[in-house]
Amino acid sequence: MSDITPDYKFSRPAFPLGNLFIVAAPSGAGKSTLIKEILRKSSPEQSMQLSVSHTTRKPRKGEQNGVEYYFVDHAEFENMIKQDAFYEHAEVFGNYYGTSKAAISDKLQLGVDVFLDIDWQGARQVKNKNPDVISIFVLPPSVEALQSRLVGRGQDSEEVIAKRMGAAQSEISHANEFDYVIVNDDLEQAHKEFEAIISAQRVRLRNQQLRHDSLFTSLLAPK
Repeated sequence: MSDITPDYKFSRPAFPLGNLFIVAAPSGAGKSTLIKEILRKSSPEQSMQLSVSHTTRKPRKGEQNGVEYYFVDHAEFENMIKQDAFYEHAEVFGNYYGTSKAAISDKLQLGVDVFLDIDWQGARQVKNKNPDVISIFVLPPSVEALQSRLVGRGQDSEEVIAKRMGAAQSEISHANEFDYVIVNDDLEQAHKEFEAIISAQRVRLRNQQLRHDSLFTSLLAPK
């Protein structure tokens, strides 16, 4: 038996079990592809979910209300702003985007890791309310690759693509506000880096304390 009294006393911290991740990037950098791939590998032991945002933009072909977004009109969105219903919100290209508080808090308490697919403006708002959020910025390998991806996905008009390209440099200038940066040149390598960030967060002390509180208690009990 050790005669040394540990100077560390375990106490359960008041934090949610799940982790909140922000993933931001200029349009076409590939953040949605990375998120979809990581969610595909989700399991009951490592549950992950993309937060479904509200937006005033029109649904694209194949999009469903409540799946990709909650589609609402401007009046309803502005009413939700007045009610302080959003964790973050922003106006982008003439449309509102926002994440309701209810959409993430319940999931985190259940131990689900939640991803916010938002821009740098939204990231600032979330960080102000939750300094412990983990933020990730995805960069394209070049300007040419970014434009090629925007054209190749066939979702936007030439005018919209030009606007997105014009906004890309401004968006990228805010990458230094994020905790991690992934250059999405090789998708497999980018995915490995994304996974590594998530894994590292899960084994932080406070998260392990929450998941293994009985283990900490038994290991630190007087012998």
